[in-house]
Amino acid sequence: MKKLSNMGVFGTGMKRKLQRLSASMVIFSLILVILVSPLASCTSDSGKTPPPGGEAAFPMTVTDDLGRVVTIEEAPERIISLSPNNTEILFALGLADRVVAVSDFSDYPPEAKEKPVIGVYPAPNMEQLIDLSPDLILAAEIQTEDIILQLEERGFTVFVLAPQTLDEVLEAITLVGEITGVEEEASGLVADMRSRIKAVTDKTDSLSQGQRPRGFYIVWHDPLMAPGSGTFQDDLIGKAGGTNIARDLAGWTTISLEVVIQANPEVMIASVSYATGEDLSFQFIKTEPRLRDTDARRNGRVYGIDGSVISRPGPRIVEALELLAKMLHPEIFGAAP
Repeated sequence: MKKLSNMGVFGTGMKRKLQRLSASMVIFSLILVILVSPLASCTSDSGKTPPPGGEAAFPMTVTDDLGRVVTIEEAPERIISLSPNNTEILFALGLADRVVAVSDFSDYPPEAKEKPVIGVYPAPNMEQLIDLSPDLILAAEIQTEDIILQLEERGFTVFVLAPQTLDEVLEAITLVGEITGVEEEASGLVADMRSRIKAVTDKTDSLSQGQRPRGFYIVWHDPLMAPGSGTFQDDLIGKAGGTNIARDLAGWTTISLEVVIQANPEVMIASVSYATGEDLSFQFIKTEPRLRDTDARRNGRVYGIDGSVISRPGPRIVEALELLAKMLHPEIFGAAP
């Protein structure tokens, strides 16, 4: 188990910066951090060529999505994921053999369900976690500062991912590849995702405001909640060629039914859990009497979408973009399934 070197404080909105330290400079890391730009990524801080095959140079120092500076001493071999989207990233990068435990609700890919579950999401079982002796814990923003501090105090290396846009999801995947030593796999996955994103945005970027249907994605029905600006669902709706009726709000927040009715969405979408069969939010937008006169209900443009696809900022977020594009623009992308 490697000791976390944390030189930062908790914060939000800080840009990720990859920083690497050669072995001879680790003891000076508290006073000197060498920034590596994309143009210089082919060399380590000592100026030497990195190991062949694009392998990462360890130890490395990275800044996570909470602005915490974390040192990864060596390529992690025992990884714990504390969120379903982090689990999906790890498996998509071919790191299944290194994952020793996952969070509750980590149900994709199916192989993830074979891993030990580390307590009830979002709080991990500390005793179980200690027994597993991970050398890297991938956490999420839902883990509180207190939980992260408890893990740090026990000497664990904790790295937090909290992407809030489609581009930040790609950055998160790239960064996980860096800190786990599988940069090539991450590069290939991100390239594939970018290609699929481009296939959508090439057709939607030129749409005028009048050609962008007013869309309402419902996060939950009781209380009624929607994704405002600064959320990846808002980003997805825009890239898919729509206008999010909650775009003037910030974050995932409550929204009054009166505001929804006044906005008169042309397309309404709610998540459905295909694992449990729960579709309460979908039934709400489909049957709520006060929504019957919206354009979406009158024209039969009310859709359900797999909640795990649209609510997890991981590799399958591109699938959510493609589905939303079909729901918003069937004339361009074909009818939604």
